[in-house]
Amino acid sequence: MNAVLPPSRGLVVSVVSHGHGALVQALLNDMARLCAATVQRVVLTQNLPEPEPLPPPQGWPFVLQCVKNRTPLGFGANHNRALAGATEPFVCVLNPDIGLVGHDPFAQLTESAAQPGTGCAYPVQLDAHGRVQDSERELPTPSALWRRRLLGRRETRVDWVNAACLVLPTTVWRAVGGFDEAYFMYCEDVDLCLRVRLQGGALVRVPVQVVHAGQRASHRRWGHLRWHVRSLLRLWRSPVYGRARLLLRGETGGAGTIGRS
Repeated sequence: MNAVLPPSRGLVVSVVSHGHGALVQALLNDMARLCAATVQRVVLTQNLPEPEPLPPPQGWPFVLQCVKNRTPLGFGANHNRALAGATEPFVCVLNPDIGLVGHDPFAQLTESAAQPGTGCAYPVQLDAHGRVQDSERELPTPSALWRRRLLGRRETRVDWVNAACLVLPTTVWRAVGGFDEAYFMYCEDVDLCLRVRLQGGALVRVPVQVVHAGQRASHRRWGHLRWHVRSLLRLWRSPVYGRARLLLRGETGGAGTIGRS
């Protein structure tokens, strides 16, 4: 007979590693130490060949499932497969380069995700120096990108958030169908957030912090920049973008206003 889990422990976390073995080991160690009361299962997808993480002496306090891809898959495809058939009440998409700053962020994230009307809960992301990162964005229209990239203006609306750390009710994840796998590496998170918004779900910033050490490859590599442009063009041509633009045009502040601290 299976034990009944307490309400606070019903989260499955999907992590995809592209040769990030050291980062994954550190993340899992922190989760084992801090998040045993919240995390029920972790699905680690190894997109490239690498050793499996070593468990702590007492073993993992959650179920750890390691999936080894024979052929590398895209961001959305990996997370969709990891979270397919999830029976936990909540799902989490988590980057391997996320750092937990001495506490369990998932307790508050799942508590927020459980509130009526919440489509997705996300933390405040800090860089390695403790500065708030620009993980919250407005709809990436051509004019918004012009203001951001060329004029250097800060965005004030929260129409979507990056997918470095997202917690969704499993019912919402199923209703939107997870990530659209037609996107490759870029704009999957934009599209996901817009579809959550179109179904009436709110994007809720939770006052809990994580460190995100990621760097944007599209700023440094021409190949990634081309993928980014292709994804943007696909997004702009999509029905989701068109419907979301009409929806957000009627709102005064998107999902909220961007907090800077």
